[in-house]
Amino acid sequence: MNNDAVAKIAILKDSMRCFIYGLLGFLPVIGLPFAIAALWLAGRVRVRERQYWNAAKPYRIWGVVFATIAMLSALSTIAFFVINSIDPGIWYSAD
Repeated sequence: MNNDAVAKIAILKDSMRCFIYGLLGFLPVIGLPFAIAALWLAGRVRVRERQYWNAAKPYRIWGVVFATIAMLSALSTIAFFVINSIDPGIWYSAD
């Protein structure tokens, strides 16, 4: 196989991997690293898309959307627990 075909196959595989990692980002405890990996892969694929057409571009886009939503929900949950552990009375008034 020539280098162009290998590069195109790598773009397709990484786009699909980005989609899967974006979905795995919704897992409760272990999802955050998957979401970060999905965003990192999407960045790598986007750089290579300047040279080659990506047939799996919708998968990359949905992977980024899923990873972003998963990261925001995970970080907001972590922030909630950190704030609640610092000052539990912030959410209710203790009478």
